[in-house]
Amino acid sequence: MPIHDITLQTLLLLSCFAFLAGFIDAIVGGGGLIQLPALLIFLPQYAIPTIIGTHKLASVSGTLVAASQYIRQVKVDWKVMVPSIIATGLFALMGARLVTSLDKNVLKPIILVLLVLVLIYTFLKKDLGTDHTPKYIGKKFLIGGLLTGAILGFYDGFFGPGMGSFLIFAFVSIFGLDFLHASAYAKILNCASNIPAIIFFMSSGDVLFEVAIPLGIANIVGSVVGTRLALLKGSGFVRIFFLIVVTGVIARFAYDIWK
Repeated sequence: MPIHDITLQTLLLLSCFAFLAGFIDAIVGGGGLIQLPALLIFLPQYAIPTIIGTHKLASVSGTLVAASQYIRQVKVDWKVMVPSIIATGLFALMGARLVTSLDKNVLKPIILVLLVLVLIYTFLKKDLGTDHTPKYIGKKFLIGGLLTGAILGFYDGFFGPGMGSFLIFAFVSIFGLDFLHASAYAKILNCASNIPAIIFFMSSGDVLFEVAIPLGIANIVGSVVGTRLALLKGSGFVRIFFLIVVTGVIARFAYDIWK
C-alpha cells in the first residue's frame, strides 16, 4: 500500500510514541516496547519485516544521539569498546541469519525467567550500580566486553527484546560499573547490533523512509531529553527507571506467553 495512505494524524501519533520511546531508551533501554507495538497497531497494512525495518531505522537515530551525549560526559575505554563493537555487529548478523531456522517462541519462557531474576537481584541490591568501581581492567575487561558483545549481539540479531536491559545489567553486575557508565556502554553496543540489521532491511526494501525519518527525529528529541535528565539526576535515578522498564518487559513477555 502506498505511503500516502498514511494520514498526517497517524504520523503525528506515531511521532509522539517515538519521542516517548527515545526518552525511555536513552535512560535505560526498552524504547522498542513502545515504538514497535505502536507501528504494528497504526500501520497494520504493512508487512512485519517492513514495520521492523522502519522501527529499527527510526530508533537507531535516537540511540546514536544518546550514545554521543553519554560519550561526551562519561569516560569510555575505547580499547575495549572498539573490539566489542565489532564482535557485537558480527554476532548480531549471525543471529539474524539464524532467525528463520529456530523457533523464537521457545526462548520466551527462558528470557522471562532471566528478566525476573534480573529484576529481583537489582531490587534487593540497593547499592547496585550506584558506585563506579570497575572490577576488571585491561585484558580482563577486553575479554569480558567481547563476550558480552558477542552473546547479547547474537541475541539481539536473533530475537532482541530486553537487549538494552541485559546490557546494562551485565555492565553493572558483572563489571561493577555504575548505571550511567553502563548506559553509555549499552548504547554503543546497541548501535553496533542494530546497524547490520538496518543495512539488511534497507537492501531488501523493507523500510518506509517517509515514516522512519519523522519518527527518527522525534526519537532523537526524546533521546536528548532523556539523556540530559539521566546525566543530571545520576545513577540512582537511572536505577529506578531500570526497574520500571524491566518490569514492563516482563509484563510484555508474560502477556505474549499467556496469549
